[in-house]
Amino acid sequence: MFEHHKKQLISREKFISRQIKYLGFSAIILAWSIGIGTAGYHIYGKLSLLDSFLNASMILTGMGPVDHLDTNSGKLFAAFYALFSGVAFLTFVGVLFAPIYHRFLHRFHLNMDDDNKSDE
Repeated sequence: MFEHHKKQLISREKFISRQIKYLGFSAIILAWSIGIGTAGYHIYGKLSLLDSFLNASMILTGMGPVDHLDTNSGKLFAAFYALFSGVAFLTFVGVLFAPIYHRFLHRFHLNMDDDNKSDE
């Protein structure tokens, strides 16, 4: 998926292209997660679409719920959606920053190899 640490660092243009792909994939994860939450709060929590979207967004980012849920099915959905949201948000962030983290480590590793060669 990414270049091996012994290979040359890819060009800035290829890196930006890669980052745009990963941004798109992470946006799909985010949209899918908010869609699940909005639908669930609307169906099980009996909230309007706007209130459902607000609650899904707040839970997904870790801010907490906005509206009080009166139905048991709504409360169960909210509990499971909160658990799902923790994993989904970390996945979103991980996918978004994976190319940046890889490039940083790759560059750091190449610099260490250069330093080791100059010591010999």
